[in-house]
Amino acid sequence: MKSLVSQLGAAARNRVAYLRTVAELSSLPLDTRLDLDIYAGDIRHIARRAVYGA
Repeated sequence: MKSLVSQLGAAARNRVAYLRTVAELSSLPLDTRLDLDIYAGDIRHIARRAVYGA
């Protein structure tokens, strides 16, 4: 069983990874995002799936 401290640490690392992924996807030029079929409204969903899974 994980300790509370390790669970909180993992949650914090995941949150940082999620925010970084959102920032990186948001910073892509529009034409690149459209080429990759990434629309502005989908960025948070894509980042959530990338960090937290399904």
